[in-house]
Amino acid sequence: MKTRNYLIIFLQLACVVVKAQKPDTAQAIVHYKFSHLQDTTHRDQPYTENMMLLIGRNASLYKSYDKILRDEQMRKSMAEQINSGTTNFNIKSTIRASNTEYFQFFTEKKFLVKENLFNNYLIEEPVPEMQWKITADTASFNGLQCQKATTHFKGRDYIAWFCADLPYRAGPWKLSGLPGLIIEAYDTKKEVVFKFDGLEKVDASAMTTPAETNAGLSTSDRTLMISGMDNKKNSKIITLPTNGIRTTRKEFAGLQEIMRKDPQAFIQSQVAAMRSSTGGTSISAASASSGPNIKSINVVTSPSRQTTVVNNPIELPEKK
Repeated sequence: MKTRNYLIIFLQLACVVVKAQKPDTAQAIVHYKFSHLQDTTHRDQPYTENMMLLIGRNASLYKSYDKILRDEQMRKSMAEQINSGTTNFNIKSTIRASNTEYFQFFTEKKFLVKENLFNNYLIEEPVPEMQWKITADTASFNGLQCQKATTHFKGRDYIAWFCADLPYRAGPWKLSGLPGLIIEAYDTKKEVVFKFDGLEKVDASAMTTPAETNAGLSTSDRTLMISGMDNKKNSKIITLPTNGIRTTRKEFAGLQEIMRKDPQAFIQSQVAAMRSSTGGTSISAASASSGPNIKSINVVTSPSRQTTVVNNPIELPEKK
């Protein structure tokens, strides 16, 4: 009964397509080496991932750079299998990467998190607020002169180094609000670290426009969405997916629970959601609107990703 109730909720959500915020063009990209000690029983084995922050005049987007590499790996694997004529697909992913993306729209004062489970789900959160204390300490990161600031946020004490010469009030993850771009940040225990790994300017003439919806995608691209892959590739446009489905953190957790306990019900609800968000077009395990028939899809991910224990989440409860 509980599973059925969740299915009803998500079929209703399928009809609530997000009204996108105004798109922005990235002017620069900051690369970070992210490290998070998720399991305190193995302090020598922190989770690591290469991340990137796209910064525009009015918006920012923090997401995984490793996901771009993973998606290309999966796209190549899918193409090879299509060319072989198989109808039973094994999509291999040996690169660990997060599907979560963080959007901040400064002018509109909006903060949204994009999650992916077959479809794109958008969770709006309050704009993160931090009480920063700016100190006189300075340091240089690859020639960028930075100043130190400290704050307490989500159960942790953070140190951040920001560059006032880059007047963007943005930073990695949810860290922001300083009078300059946050170049590097970490908590005082070094359990969460955003280490600076380079800054690049965006060539506006080389940018591509992102796909706005899933309508018209090839069978291979739609199939790859099951594992969290979208069709943006290397777009430098900061924009929400227009087919994003609004939900809450609690409702999304319920969807994840359905996927874990009842995969068949999960697939049914997601196909229905995709049909709604793409104007009636969807894929199934047996057929597709174009391309080869698909009898089965098996997504194989890194074993270390599947067995990750998290007893030290990035957001900790505040001590009373």
